[in-house]
Amino acid sequence: MTEPVAGRPRPRRPRELSNVNEFLDEVRVRPGMWVRRSSLQHLDSILTGYAVASEIHGIDERFDFWNGGPFSQWLWKRLSMAYPSALGWAVEIERAAEEAGTHPMEMFFSLLDEFRAEQGGSRSPEGGCSP
Repeated sequence: MTEPVAGRPRPRRPRELSNVNEFLDEVRVRPGMWVRRSSLQHLDSILTGYAVASEIHGIDERFDFWNGGPFSQWLWKRLSMAYPSALGWAVEIERAAEEAGTHPMEMFFSLLDEFRAEQGGSRSPEGGCSP
């Protein structure tokens, strides 16, 4: 992370971040600064924009958050879903959080931590970001 300011890391500017995982780490610290109403559907839109911009600018970075991508495939198994959801990971996590009585953003980051741990830590930037 960054140097603490009054017990909290200072926010980093987007140009200080080197990949999607670092961006998500910033969102975790200050979700209200990045995501409107802490909506996972808004976060999904931001991540899609991130991936599209990376492609446009020729940045070769692994991107796991497309609907049907590695994170979604892992999530369907984790949530014991019989078939993949056409609605996407954000909607399914919001539904699961409502059923569990927990905040969707908290559930997302908990699931993201599990996914990263099973994938061997934060994912490497190699591998491109196409769906």
